[in-house]
Formats: sequence, structure tokens, C-alpha cells
Amino acid sequence: MPARDPLAVQRAVLLGLLLAMAGGAWAWLIWLGPGGMAMGSPTMGLGAPLFVLVWAVMMVAMMFPAAAPMILTFQAVQAGRRRRGDGFIATWVFVAGYMLVWVGAGVVAYGAALGAEALAARAGISAAGAARVGGFLLVLAGLYQLTPLKDRCLAQCRTPMGFVVTAWRDGVGGALRMGVQHGLYCLGCCWLLFAIMFPLGVMNLAAMAAITLVVAAEKSLPWVRPVASGVAVALVAYGLLVLVLPRALPTYMAADMAAPMAPAGR
Repeated sequence: MPARDPLAVQRAVLLGLLLAMAGGAWAWLIWLGPGGMAMGSPTMGLGAPLFVLVWAVMMVAMMFPAAAPMILTFQAVQAGRRRRGDGFIATWVFVAGYMLVWVGAGVVAYGAALGAEALAARAGISAAGAARVGGFLLVLAGLYQLTPLKDRCLAQCRTPMGFVVTAWRDGVGGALRMGVQHGLYCLGCCWLLFAIMFPLGVMNLAAMAAITLVVAAEKSLPWVRPVASGVAVALVAYGLLVLVLPRALPTYMAADMAAPMAPAGR
């Protein structure tokens, strides 16, 4: 029996760990479910630490499968450096930098959600009005799919080796910086896709699964433009429907029962 290539074994182990972490995150989210959470509330009635924890687990579940090619490419380059006797940095430093961006995005998302709750409470926005704001956000997310900024960020995510070569930095700090940089490109690709989780329901598992598939398809399938354009058309059409028929939004009934919304912690 021919000897196994150590690099291939390392790659398989790392891929297995990434998928296992994503699978574990999905299992926890399914177990947690929307039960007991204030689904008509952007913050789900959670305090900042718990909201950010749930958000971070969501990012592991939804982004690790799509980020796996980039992480594996970083690991392969580092393994080659170690074989040549050059400095070696563990791949998890890169992953930590990547997750740092998404945790930071969760903090910003919580602040925005808290502000939205406070504004809705002061203005006395009805469930229909809140739903129409969500419809506008859906339309905006669809239009963003067609922008040059989306294309620029997505191009970096779709070419792992190109990113590693152009963004390479030595040392632990360099690996962390590379992870942050790649995370920012991912955020640039997907931030509005995650923003629509608020009108769709932050713990809406069907919406989470759909967004996960969209992100993975955009980053891996060869026909990226038809995918992005198809998603754009779907989001704009659904957003326009919600503007006309607010009850078409999944969170409409929950918001109706919770209105007027009060800021978390009051």
C-alpha cells in the first residue's frame, strides 16, 4: 500500500474539523431554535453578550463551509514553508482573525438592532410599517448584489491562492492580519445578506440555510454572475412584495404581537 501524503492527510483533517465545527454550530442552533426568544424584536430580547455569542455561532455554521477553500489554501502554504524550514504559523491564527471580523460585525449588528428597537418604540411604528422597512432592506440587499463593490470583494473570496500571494504577511501578527483582511472581504460580500436576517428573523433556520447556500454558491460555483443576478432578482421581487403586502414577511405576526417594541433590558 502506497504511503499517504502527509499534506493530504493534514488537509483532510483540517477540512473535517471545519465541517465538524460548522455541523456542531448548526446542531446547537437547531436545538436552541426560536422558542422563548422575542422574534418580533431585532435583538430577540437578548443582552449583548448572549446575542454576540449566538451571532458568532451562526457565523461558524454559515461561513465555515464557504471559507474552507481559503483556510485550506493558507494551511497548504504554511505546510510548504514548514517543509522548507521557514517560519510556520498555525492555521487557527488565520481563522481567529477571520472570526474577529464577524464577532465585531455582531457587536455592530446588536447596536443597530438596539437602536432600531428604541426608534420603533419612540415613533410607535406599526407592525406593517416595520415590515415595510424590512421590505426596503430586502430590495437594497438585492441591488447590492449587482454593485462593483460586491464584485470586487467576491473576486478576492473566489481566488484563495491569489489572495494568499498578494496579502501574505509573515509571523503571528501577519497571519492574524491576513485573517482579518479576508474576513473584511467576506463581510463586504455578504453584509446585506446577513442584514436581511433581521426582517426575516434572526433565528429563522430556513432563511439561514438559504443564505448559507447562496454564500457557498457565490464563492465556489463557476457561474457566479447568474447566481448573483438570480439572487438579486429574487430579493428585489420579494422586497417589493413585502412593501405591498407586509404580511408576506415571516416576522410580521411576531412584530404585531410585540408592538410597540421596547428596547432590550426595559
